Amino acid sequence: MSSSFQNNFQRELEAGLRELEARNQRRALVDIRGVNLCSNDYLELSRHPALKEAVARAVRDSQHVGGTGSRLLSGHAAVWEQLEGEFSEFAGTEAALYFGSGYAANLGLLTALLKKEDLVFSDALNHASLIDGIRLSGARKIIYPHLDLNALEVALRNHAQERCRKLIVTETVFSMEGDVAPVTQIIELAERYGAGVIVDEAHATGVQGPAGRGIAVRYEIAQHLAAAVHTCGKALASAGAFVCGSAALKEHLINHARTFIFSTAMPPYMAEQIRAALGLARTMDREREKLLGSARRFASNLRSRGWDTGRSNTQVLSTQIGPTQIVPLVLGENEQALSAAEYLQSDGFAVRAVRPPTVPHGGARLRFSLTSGIPDDELVRLENTLNSWRENICWSAAVARA
Repeated sequence: MSSSFQNNFQRELEAGLRELEARNQRRALVDIRGVNLCSNDYLELSRHPALKEAVARAVRDSQHVGGTGSRLLSGHAAVWEQLEGEFSEFAGTEAALYFGSGYAANLGLLTALLKKEDLVFSDALNHASLIDGIRLSGARKIIYPHLDLNALEVALRNHAQERCRKLIVTETVFSMEGDVAPVTQIIELAERYGAGVIVDEAHATGVQGPAGRGIAVRYEIAQHLAAAVHTCGKALASAGAFVCGSAALKEHLINHARTFIFSTAMPPYMAEQIRAALGLARTMDREREKLLGSARRFASNLRSRGWDTGRSNTQVLSTQIGPTQIVPLVLGENEQALSAAEYLQSDGFAVRAVRPPTVPHGGARLRFSLTSGIPDDELVRLENTLNSWRENICWSAAVARA
């Protein structure tokens, strides 16, 4: 690499970072300290003694602790096939295929299914992995306003005569909004207009539905889906994700999903970790009830004090299906979100400001991601600290600007 290129390269990188800094959009890696309100470890299984013991036992008993190669080469093991069978039963589908991450699962699924002539109807607030999968597929796309079924139906009706594969793609529990897609109505629209449906259950797996089996099982639509993606790195305290659907879909992905074909397999002990986490999660109805009850009360208390929590834990337009563990606090400007996060951190709360492009412009927020072990009195203390920030910092800054 020439010295002139290297110098210019470094200057361009540094200029880009300064630009992010000026827009209050630069991110950094930080250690977690205090009451953790930004974790996706919803059932706190990552600290469960039984899961730790299962992992230790699996590592001890494994012939090797590396992936060794892709599953199409040397990385396949019987334990993965067994786990995929167990997970498909959990998800209410015929089959399942494991990917190394939720991101890889969504990219692999969408790029393997879609062609340029196909048409995707995608919720405006879908996760980046869904957005990127649709983009990389080259398929045509229509972005419908978040949870707007009227707009979705108009789009489906306008393209009803086109002879192509049509897919509606949505999260079930939205990661930044904490609201829930009206999945039964989406299925009805899909069947009326000849479309398929793909759902991402990342933030529902382990938390929503009977035994934590997700929104699709709860509303008995799993068999009506083209595919469902369930991740293991959140409530299941492991890693990776399963694409769940028909046996034919699984075989298609084995042969066409590039993120599966060209990725090194996860080590076999990870399969045992997921299996143990799945077994524990099925039994944790009490923890789920406590978690969702706390989230409902917390969101209600914030709204009663004049905070904007969006549609999380509400019944707006019948689009919310019960409580979720994600409560956003929408503040609008990046500066406000950063200020509030810093104030909360100083009082012992681990919370992060979420800013564009992760959320829409003007939608900077704090995302409170609750877990089952957070005491209710800490949430009350959090509410009081937020009000203190508003009274002592936010309003003072507003007066100073005026």
